[in-house]
Order: sequence, then structure tokens, then C-alpha cells
Amino acid sequence: MSRVIAAALEAAGSAARAARVLVRPVSSLTELATLDRMLAGIWQEDATDVLLTTELLRALAKSGNYVAGAFDGGTLVGAAVAFFAAPGERELHSHIAGVSADAAGRSVGFALKQHQRAWALQRGIGTISWTFDPLVARNAYFNMVKLAAMPTEYLPNFYGAMHDRINGDDDSDRLLIRWELAAPAVVSASAGRPQRCVRPATATVALRRSPSGGPLPGSFRGQTLLVAVPPDIEALRRSAPGAAKGWRVALRDTLSALLAERLRFTGFDREGWYVLTRGTEEHGR
Repeated sequence: MSRVIAAALEAAGSAARAARVLVRPVSSLTELATLDRMLAGIWQEDATDVLLTTELLRALAKSGNYVAGAFDGGTLVGAAVAFFAAPGERELHSHIAGVSADAAGRSVGFALKQHQRAWALQRGIGTISWTFDPLVARNAYFNMVKLAAMPTEYLPNFYGAMHDRINGDDDSDRLLIRWELAAPAVVSASAGRPQRCVRPATATVALRRSPSGGPLPGSFRGQTLLVAVPPDIEALRRSAPGAAKGWRVALRDTLSALLAERLRFTGFDREGWYVLTRGTEEHGR
């Protein structure tokens, strides 16, 4: 067993113990149905609706893909589902992961991702990709700081209209993120030593929050650029859907333009700022 895999298994075990859960693959029909209902309870207005269907989950598990749950005793409190990318890419795509409200604040999501990382490395997979809403600051921080994964592509309205509890009627814009499982920054973050992002004092602000809380475009010139997101887009969607849509358009325009100019993401600040940099120098990888 390689040192990287051994360290990943140790990190996964440590994360599970800290979250007070057991993370393991799920394959029985009964547990798959429970997993689907738990995820539906997170995303759907009606928790009795199916989200992925037991049949699909059964097929994914049987064909060797990743279907796992986090258990607190006999109770399922978190789940993640992923499938393999095209042959030859040695990549796993994590389609969905969620944690029940009863287990919030215990780092169950971190434990799930560490189990997924170890599982993938054991099967010769070097990269896990997934998508997330770039307007959700807490997810950006979790992905880019706690896990040390970095976005590579902006995907406008990727899933189309979703009309669920989390996304509402907003466009489903996503950032595609890649988690290089053996990168030094990822190894460090998985062991509980994430590299904090510090905004350079000389950075140019490409998108900021106005005094009223709306998006305010800035300049796209400079070596390092900062792009803000609202503190809580989910609350904003409920209280001021028009303002939330304004943020969607402003962020889409800004990040799409910067990525077209070949800037790359290098971090996410705790206060809600993406950091992007021109050039090819490495940053925390």
C-alpha cells in the first residue's frame, strides 16, 4: 500500500471519528431507499419524493460506482453518490452529497469526502470532480479551503430549472471543481491542516458588494483579482429574489470573463471573496 493511500485511510478514519459517524458503502435495497429519502428531504419540498430512485442507486452500486452513507449508530445522517468518468481519465465525478439537519455542525460532510478520497485512491483514481453553486459562500469555503480543491470551469445554467428547496427558481449556474487527490495541499488539508487564503493588499477588486448589499462591478486589470459573493445567497433568495438574480448575473459575467482571460482560481477568503490570479505560478498545490 502506498504512503498516499495509507495516509488517506488514516485521514478518513480520523475525520469519521471526529464527526462521530461510520462512513461505509451502501448497497442493500433497504438502505438505498433510506439514502434516497434522506437526500430528497434535503433538496425536495416534499421529503417523500424520490431524488435519484432506488433503482438507479442499486445499479450504480452494483456496477462499482461510489454510493456511501454516514451512520450515527443505525441512523443514516449523510450520503454521497459518485460515478466514474470516461475510461482513461482516471476520474470520479461526485454527483451529490448531503448531510441531514440533525447532524449539522459535526463535519459529517468532511468525513464523507475523506472516505470518498480514500476509496478513489484505492482504485487508482487521482481526481474527483463535482459542481457547486458559486454563489454559496460556505460551499466555496468548504471546497476550496477545507478540501483544497479548485474550480476550473464556469457552467451557466448547467442543470436547467431545478425548482427545489435549495435552488428555488434561480438559474443553476455551477463551477466545476477538481480535487487532485495526491496534491500536497490536498494531503495537508485532508490531515486537518488547510492552507488559509489571504487576500493580497494589492489585489484588484473585480466585483464587490455595494453599501446596499448588491453586486458592484470593478476593474478586470491586475495580476490578482478579487470577486465577492453575498454572505448568504439562500436567505437572499427567500427575502429578495430579484436581488439574488442580480448577483447571479453579475457573478456569471465576472467569472466567465476572467476565466476567458485565462485567470485561474487560487483561493477563497473566509469573508466571501474568490481570489483569481494571472500567470502560471503555482499556489498551494
